[in-house]
Amino acid sequence: MTTTVNDGLFVVGTGTGVGKTVVTAGLTGWLRARGRDAIAVKPCQTGYPPDDDAGFVAEACGTESAATCLRRLEPALAPAVAADVADADLAYDEILSGVEDAIGRHDVGVVEGIGGLRVPLADGREVVDLVADLGFPTVVVARSGLGTLNHTGMTVDALERRDVPICGVVLNEYEGATTAERTNPAVIESMTGCPVWTMPPLDLTDPAAAITGVQSHLPEDIVATG
Repeated sequence: MTTTVNDGLFVVGTGTGVGKTVVTAGLTGWLRARGRDAIAVKPCQTGYPPDDDAGFVAEACGTESAATCLRRLEPALAPAVAADVADADLAYDEILSGVEDAIGRHDVGVVEGIGGLRVPLADGREVVDLVADLGFPTVVVARSGLGTLNHTGMTVDALERRDVPICGVVLNEYEGATTAERTNPAVIESMTGCPVWTMPPLDLTDPAAAITGVQSHLPEDIVATG
């Protein structure tokens, strides 16, 4: 069956643990609040359990239909490495077609990356290959403090080399407590030419806080992109 891919966004990160899931949940919930049949798609979840990014998004949105995960692997490693350790089959073409099929059955999709762009995915392909093959506009999620200039700049460069459109950069858990944090937004904007938004630490005891957090700190036109 041929699937038509509808609108979408791809949330990429400068690395692991930078806040991709929080931003994915926020964007998905915001789109759904605007009346769009949005679904978050996690192409592959490693470290499962306890890690369950799609589960967090579903809980934030208040319904299991808000998120799906295509593959889950127990080792907390890059997908290609986790599949090898677990002696599991993982095929790039199946991941790509699975994402397309999931989004094709909905109005809009928000795809969450796995780690950073150069993470091995499957069959010699990396996360950046999936981003480029889908061609959705991207939101880059990065840390706020010291060290983020290099990681963010390299991530934006990698996307631009593949002609991937970039909506902007989210500096997550921004507190402005250090000189590096306070100066990073302007420097990253100057380095990359991308809009930069800051999002403070959120109390995620209630996962729905991800939605209100993203709504409060990202521009409304970002949900018109997808």
